[in-house]
Amino acid sequence: MDRIEKKFIKLGAEYAPGQEVRQRTDDIKLSFEKIPGTPVDFSHGDVDAFEPVSGSLDVFVEGVHLGGKQAYTEYRGSKNIRENVAEKLTRFTGASIDVDKNFIITPGTQGALFLAMGASVIKGDKVAIVEPDYFANRKLVEFFDGEIVPIQMDYLSTNTAAGLDLTQLEEAFKSGVKLFLFSNPNNPTGVIYSQDEIHSIAELASKYGANVIVDQLYSRLIFDGRKYTHLAAQSKIDPENVITIMGPSKTESLSGYRLGVAFGSAKIIDRMEKLQAIVSLRAGGYSQAVLKTWFSEPEEWMAERIVQHQAIRDDLVHKLQAVEGFKVRPTEAGSYLFPKIPALNISINEFVKLLRLQAAVTVTPGTEFGPQFTDSFRINFSQDHKAAVDAITRVIQVVEENRK
Repeated sequence: MDRIEKKFIKLGAEYAPGQEVRQRTDDIKLSFEKIPGTPVDFSHGDVDAFEPVSGSLDVFVEGVHLGGKQAYTEYRGSKNIRENVAEKLTRFTGASIDVDKNFIITPGTQGALFLAMGASVIKGDKVAIVEPDYFANRKLVEFFDGEIVPIQMDYLSTNTAAGLDLTQLEEAFKSGVKLFLFSNPNNPTGVIYSQDEIHSIAELASKYGANVIVDQLYSRLIFDGRKYTHLAAQSKIDPENVITIMGPSKTESLSGYRLGVAFGSAKIIDRMEKLQAIVSLRAGGYSQAVLKTWFSEPEEWMAERIVQHQAIRDDLVHKLQAVEGFKVRPTEAGSYLFPKIPALNISINEFVKLLRLQAAVTVTPGTEFGPQFTDSFRINFSQDHKAAVDAITRVIQVVEENRK
């Protein structure tokens, strides 16, 4: 097997969210009869249960009617759309954004993450990533031939912070780490970094001259009136050392338009543009128009979405916490839960397959978010409320049937 093949094998796809259909299941024997119930795919949000804001399609169609002017924008994105979005994000985050220097529209936040990493990492670079954190972070570091330096987050030991090991992070910077990558709110746990943690990250990055890429995809869907702190607005960190990634995706049910943005360091944004120019040229021209609806939803639209998601979260957490052996921290933002399950007589991958075969429920194994999370799985609970609760009931039944 050559080096290129090994590199792509590491990327994997079988257990990545949305790819579960590729899993082999002929090696799994059903331990009991199939459980009746509506199939639920917890690997991503349900855009039928939570529809996009009214008018998003109309704006897309308007972009189509503009023809070539909208189809072939600058690589960084249409200037007038960038100005529109940058103004809204400046108000939301408190960060100063120059649309000509510090801003780029990308094909989804996944595209932004790829470009930011490609603009920041070369072979041998040490990159600090959190465990657990977004499944692509580890894969991208490996793809760009960087060296992973894991930073632990003990999210189950506290309910007032994310639980990031800041001592470990500083030791990582001392060892030569020049890039720290993390999501806030954290994916997969849904916890928010405290103000003190964000301040500390800013101070440490400044002290050691490190860059930080922060994925803030779910920073609008905040529960329980919690406070959210934007890294890019911190005075203790040089704006040239920060890239923030955001986009209208899961929260707004606009994933299908593949829209993301990145803002921050002019030097890194410039590199991202050069890389985008040879990867995709630009974010989909017609889709870019949909960004006009972002942060411009009807009054109370987001508040109602938060109420609906929090109700689902509360019911799921209540059911899971009532079962002996389950450990789960209530989501603070976004739509993910990352339950720790009781000891089973099967592996996590076998458990995930059994859920699909016996319970018609799709989840993502915890090992996608760090190799040590063999006793956890992730769900996106942005689903039909009743279907989600029924599905978790079936998950619990499969757990009970396979306890040690």
